Amino acid sequence: MSIIRKITLIMLVITTIAASAQIKNFNKNGGQITRFSTIGNAVDAHDGEIAYFDGTYYLYGTSYDCGFQWGNKGAPFCGFKVYSSKDMNSWTDRGYLFDATTAVWQTRCDGKTYGCFRPHVIYNQKNKLYVLWINVYDNRVGYRVFTSKTPVGPFNEVAEPHLAVNSDMPIAGLNNGDHDTFIDDDGTAYLAFTDWRTKGTIVIEKLSDDYLTGTGEFVKGITEGETEAPGLFKRKGIYYVVYSDPNCGYCSGTGTSYRTAPSPLGPWSKPTKISDNSCGGQPSFVSTIKINSETVYLYGSDLWNNAAKNEALANFYWAPLTFAADGSINPLKCFEVYKMPRALPSTPPKGLDATSGQADFSLKGDIKQDTARAQYFTIKRSGKLNKLEITVFKNNYPDADLLVEIYKANKFKQPAGLPLSTQHIPADAIGWSAKNIMVKPNMRVLKGQQYVFVLKSASTKGCYGYAYSDFAPNAGGGASLSTNGGNGGKTFKPEAGRTLKFRSFVTN
Repeated sequence: MSIIRKITLIMLVITTIAASAQIKNFNKNGGQITRFSTIGNAVDAHDGEIAYFDGTYYLYGTSYDCGFQWGNKGAPFCGFKVYSSKDMNSWTDRGYLFDATTAVWQTRCDGKTYGCFRPHVIYNQKNKLYVLWINVYDNRVGYRVFTSKTPVGPFNEVAEPHLAVNSDMPIAGLNNGDHDTFIDDDGTAYLAFTDWRTKGTIVIEKLSDDYLTGTGEFVKGITEGETEAPGLFKRKGIYYVVYSDPNCGYCSGTGTSYRTAPSPLGPWSKPTKISDNSCGGQPSFVSTIKINSETVYLYGSDLWNNAAKNEALANFYWAPLTFAADGSINPLKCFEVYKMPRALPSTPPKGLDATSGQADFSLKGDIKQDTARAQYFTIKRSGKLNKLEITVFKNNYPDADLLVEIYKANKFKQPAGLPLSTQHIPADAIGWSAKNIMVKPNMRVLKGQQYVFVLKSASTKGCYGYAYSDFAPNAGGGASLSTNGGNGGKTFKPEAGRTLKFRSFVTN
């Protein structure tokens, strides 16, 4: 073998290793994993889809960070977000698809309505526009449509669409619900959606050439009822519709079934179930992703927060569907790990000293009047501790601030003496989704010293929460718990192997 060929093979092996990464939905104990953006905030885009445009994955979803709660008339509408990724592992927050803070959108979508959900984006090759469909309940048709020149927006609303089904029903009623958009090989687009007037049957209607409205060509009654959230795709000449079976708003653990047909307008087969619990969630989408000569049918379900009010804490299950030789979809294998292309390692922020590292993080909320959390960490170089980032969230309207205190650690690695720094973080400054808060101690520290930060609150309503891992590589630190509100270092008890998600920054 020539030297050149050896070098080429070595480079190929290195490139293959560097270009693949494990994508996991659950940790080794079966717990859900929270996905974070490249800046360390939890991904807050739910009940939407992942689309693939020009070599980039885009995650579209409904945001819950501002405190939207289904059925709470005082809850605001948070809008729709988009994240981008080259590998489905590192997600960059690209912001909101349009400004949802206006009076018009709050009137259409806040807690006094049924809400607005399910952003789905497709690309129209003819007019070079990205088309967004969302599910609303303030009009008759149940949807509003937007266009944009880019996949991240801003998206601008166009004329209200028309669909044949339920076109004679009352305005602002429960007419049409969860939907999916699909483009066939010839460029024809279809809308698959839930018909609430028939108690949750699935309908598919052909869309106009610009993808902005229906054509009146449709098939209804694809399912018998009590279903929702269809995902439509095509494989080897066979059309599939995957859906929630049964329907259940914000439920964690509804089934997934599918049907097949020779055409989007049918006739459709009898159902086959591929999961009894959708891996702990509810079906959200199936995306057809074509990468070179390979096509992936990516299934997604929303791992809702056990139907709790704070669905900003909901996680995701994503995995490629697999098929038997006869074209049938194999049952879901929820705890398998699969590979996707991996981005190059990111450059650590300047001045980063201690960190909880890369780990499978989960979320928990219990910081209130009688419960406090602490984390000790070791300083790796002398200088000024000028910044400490901690990942936190709030739940159910806390009535007191979150306090962040920093202490020197005693020999038991617990808080010693009086706090060296105390900062009050108002409840209004903390979101419902887990995000980094920053405190600025501006205190001199020495290499090798150990400190403890404490998270506590006098709140008697609601609570604050944090991100943690029981699998984090963090030899220089560890978490502890106090059940008397953190009043006194001796009350903290170490939690073996656990670390909170944080980063500290030391500068000269």
